[in-house]
Amino acid sequence: MAKTKELSKDTRDKIVHLHKVGKGYGEIAKQLGEKRSTVGAIIRKWKKLNMTVNLPRTGAPCKISPRGVSMILRKVRNQPRTTRGELVNDLKRAGTTVSKVTVGNTLRRHGLKSCMARKVPLLKPAHVKARLKFANDHLDDPEESWEKVMWSDETKMERFGHNSTKRVWRKKNDEYHPKNTIPTVKHGGGSIMLWGCFSAHGTGRLHCIKERMTRAMYCKILGNNLLPSVRALKMGRGWVFQHDNDPKHTARITKEW
Repeated sequence: MAKTKELSKDTRDKIVHLHKVGKGYGEIAKQLGEKRSTVGAIIRKWKKLNMTVNLPRTGAPCKISPRGVSMILRKVRNQPRTTRGELVNDLKRAGTTVSKVTVGNTLRRHGLKSCMARKVPLLKPAHVKARLKFANDHLDDPEESWEKVMWSDETKMERFGHNSTKRVWRKKNDEYHPKNTIPTVKHGGGSIMLWGCFSAHGTGRLHCIKERMTRAMYCKILGNNLLPSVRALKMGRGWVFQHDNDPKHTARITKEW
């Protein structure tokens, strides 16, 4: 159950004042926009203790000071891949000894959650600009036009670096912020390379590339896999083939094909 918001002292005092001048619980609640039960609880407390302020609550005090909380929040904002162990060490150097559980609970109270980092293509500024232009150029295209598009690309199953997952501390809906992602490329670190295609009608053929792909090999792959996929998916006439600007894709021999 979510925590309820505490009323300010001014509001509490105003409730007591209105009660003193003879107004009922319902009338006070309506005038101040508060719940009738809240108004009643504050008045009963005033009658019993002759005060409206909250009494100190029981429970263990926070182990991490406000300054320490600010320090670890700043650290994970700048470096989302920071681990709980690293934050524990940072706090220890600052004079505060806490456990990983305490650090995790503190971050979660501030809306941060430990999530797996999303893998996204490693893009240069020119790539980002080109993709944004493509999206803007086709923003108003009717949905039916996309049903005639056959998409294709190549990829490797393993990316550069370790193929293990990485975790980041992030807030909800921030999964694709650059700091919360792992950039991937198509060269190095891979063991198998694949070519595939798909459309709105479904997926086409998947081809395993066992050698270094050349322009001539790319055309052969298209001839052996693309056209059969189009026929199998019953895309009919007037379909559009869409691939990226890889040098093999933009070569003269490919364009002629």
